[in-house]
Amino acid sequence: MCGIIAPADPLGRLQCIEEGEGTALTGEGKAPRVLVVDDEREIADLVTLYLKNEGCRVYTCCDGAEALRWIQTEELDLAILDVMLPGVNGFELCRRIRESHTYPVIMLTARVEDMDKINGLTIGADDYITKPFNPLELVARAKAQLRRYLRYGAPPDREEDFLEFSGLTINRATHGCTLYGKAVNLTPIEFDILWCLAENRGRVVSQEALFERVWGEKYLDSNNTVMVHIRRLREKLKEPPRNPKIIKTVWGVGYKIE
Repeated sequence: MCGIIAPADPLGRLQCIEEGEGTALTGEGKAPRVLVVDDEREIADLVTLYLKNEGCRVYTCCDGAEALRWIQTEELDLAILDVMLPGVNGFELCRRIRESHTYPVIMLTARVEDMDKINGLTIGADDYITKPFNPLELVARAKAQLRRYLRYGAPPDREEDFLEFSGLTINRATHGCTLYGKAVNLTPIEFDILWCLAENRGRVVSQEALFERVWGEKYLDSNNTVMVHIRRLREKLKEPPRNPKIIKTVWGVGYKIE
């Protein structure tokens, strides 16, 4: 099937879930709402099947115009967007989502150019998967994004969930961020990066440590994901590009908040 790498034992996995042994993504009995958009119906249907087996409520479509209607009318927790779509492409859908929503976005593409990945991350995508892919890997990444996003609804239980400095206020329990009293609309990834740097104020956090802490994956030397997200985060914090005041770059080492 084009765009899909068959998992090692898909039939055994599906049988296990059908028998009621599947693991829900949340412990609150509420099904995460996921939008899956791919113009290849076989891919869209297979991804939908795997997500439903993990307890998700899935909205599936094969063109950008229909996807836009779901984005505008439904309260979603995650969007999985193919880049090349008829009507409205995945990049434009991601832009439209980021105009008013903070839920995570995973981009799918058959193109492997670094610039495509950078463009996707720059406009607000949280993760990027190149076709062909293993659907179990996609589900694992979707689960990681959903856990990161949905956990912010929990009530605060520690003083450490609240940080305030240099006009910036960050509340980890509510995923809230303000700069001099004005709300800053951050995606879950951007918030996690800011929180990691903030709780290590005065210390340099390497790109490797930041990536592995936020994404939970092994860092590769050629990975520029952190740099792209830092740039977007600085823009939202109204940081001057050449002389940022909050998030400092320590060349050859990483980033820090003083």
